[in-house]
Amino acid sequence: MLTSSEGVPIGTLVSSLTVGPRGPILMQDAVLMEEMGHFVRERIPERVVHARGAGAFGYFEVTHNITHYCKACVFEYIGKKTPIAVRFSTTSGENGSSDLTREPRGYAVKFYTEQGNWDLVGNNSPVFFLRDPMLFPSLSHAQKRNPQTHLKDPNALWDFFSLRPETLHEVTMIFTDRGTPDGYRHMHGFGIHPFKMINARGKPVYCKFVYNTDQGIKNLTREQATALSGTNPEYAIKDLGDAISRGDFPSWTLYIQVMTFEEAKNMPFNPFDITKIWPHEEFPLLPVGKLILNRNPENYFAEVEQIAFCPQNLIPGIEPSPDRMLLGRMLAYPEALRYRLGSNYQQIPVNVSKQAKVANYHRDGFMAMGNNQGSGPNYYPNSFGGPEETREFLQSSFHLSGDVARYDDCKEDNVSQVRKFYLTVLDSAERQTLSQNIAKSLVGAQPFIQQRAVKNFTDVHPDYGARVLAELEKLRAAKEVK
Repeated sequence: MLTSSEGVPIGTLVSSLTVGPRGPILMQDAVLMEEMGHFVRERIPERVVHARGAGAFGYFEVTHNITHYCKACVFEYIGKKTPIAVRFSTTSGENGSSDLTREPRGYAVKFYTEQGNWDLVGNNSPVFFLRDPMLFPSLSHAQKRNPQTHLKDPNALWDFFSLRPETLHEVTMIFTDRGTPDGYRHMHGFGIHPFKMINARGKPVYCKFVYNTDQGIKNLTREQATALSGTNPEYAIKDLGDAISRGDFPSWTLYIQVMTFEEAKNMPFNPFDITKIWPHEEFPLLPVGKLILNRNPENYFAEVEQIAFCPQNLIPGIEPSPDRMLLGRMLAYPEALRYRLGSNYQQIPVNVSKQAKVANYHRDGFMAMGNNQGSGPNYYPNSFGGPEETREFLQSSFHLSGDVARYDDCKEDNVSQVRKFYLTVLDSAERQTLSQNIAKSLVGAQPFIQQRAVKNFTDVHPDYGARVLAELEKLRAAKEVK
């Protein structure tokens, strides 16, 4: 039976209450008022980044023992299964933009564990543009729309990139065909940040999380992505949903890389700088388990648009490292979620801790659901009962020392790992594709910005700079002929 939001039966939902067939609408039409009142409020603010995305649900199963590194309950024993939710996304486009844009893809996983939700919030690239969160708003603004023209602006994009050479590693990766993956099923995922793992004896190590696609890597060329964007801009969302609907459940193998504290201290570069990778030859991938997605959302808004991922959500056994970007995201994400979804966003069903009982002293606020934790006291300590501290779950202690200052690390080595990627990972044809893709984007920027960008590529390797310059000159010549 059709009802109002209060459960009152509704006789019809196709016509308003009027005075005669041609008369005015009456203000007593509660059905119309509710329809319109809800309609004009049904859009919440979209995510400031990663607005467009796809979600799915499944489980994580442990296949290898890593308890000697980590006491987290999710890794407790081989064969253990934990429910998960995953959201894939583009980065800078609006909710209605294309799935085929050239940029990093978000890959966020929520593990619903017995000790609360663990969110592993990463991308499909092992590195990021920046290592200091102070620059993140500017990075986002440079990728979004010009405040005057409301158009994507190659001047802003390349001005920022060329002024901050630490972006070179990520820029080089996304301007290969990796920047336009063939849907979400055929790309790897990376937690990006170093984390700290603690075992049952209290011994810590640093680690990185990597999930490799079991479907095999597939990417689209610039031409393929452009064509698909015009004919099927929802390509990636549809591909994921269709695969799960037909029972072709996508899966990824979760790995960790492990670095001891001593190794971290002796690294030739800052191991907490996420513009750098941890080389596999020194820190090999160690298998952990499988992520399998076997259920599509029943309702996109409820389960995908409202799902809230936060790097702050860590469970016992997994702690932050000194990575500046990780610590900055731990500050920013909860603020963004409260802005979008309200102060009780954790009580939205898709965000509720499914295997752990929530017990704290938080009460009230917009959208407080359930019984608001009943008649229990809302302060601590108290003499009338309520949840108690459990000292065994205190975070590990660590020592810090150093002079407090603002350190601009833009002069660090920004090219060595990019050079290795360019020379040893890419073949000659891929280098040419990379240079063509960059030139196609860079040609829209002003000449002085082009020159600065070409110099940065030349600093990586003379061949890199020469190829980009040659492709730019071809595009300029073609413009002049026209």
